[in-house]
Amino acid sequence: MRDFRELKVWEKSHRLVLDVYGATGGFPREESYGLTAQLRRCTVSIPANISEGCGRSGDAELGRFMLISMGSASELDYHLLLARDLGYLSAQDYQELSQRTQEVKRMLSTLIARLRHTKS
Repeated sequence: MRDFRELKVWEKSHRLVLDVYGATGGFPREESYGLTAQLRRCTVSIPANISEGCGRSGDAELGRFMLISMGSASELDYHLLLARDLGYLSAQDYQELSQRTQEVKRMLSTLIARLRHTKS
């Protein structure tokens, strides 16, 4: 069992959650159960799955949860693009959140590759 708080990718994804919550706070009220909820859900899923994977036994289980986090990060990628295209996110906010999402995805990819390497 690992302490998820020690992983940089968890820390960065947690900060991303806080910023997505802040950015979606100004979305139209009619999006509360739509895009706002979707953005928040998939963003929260990233560090939550990292945390859950760290609580499991072995690298194979951890790797599986990292892959789930990667899927959530890819979903976030799309939802951010949609929010920008609908005019809910400024180009600057989109750019910043998108870049940070890409950074988290790169970090997850590196961790997944390391876990696969130790498995073989």
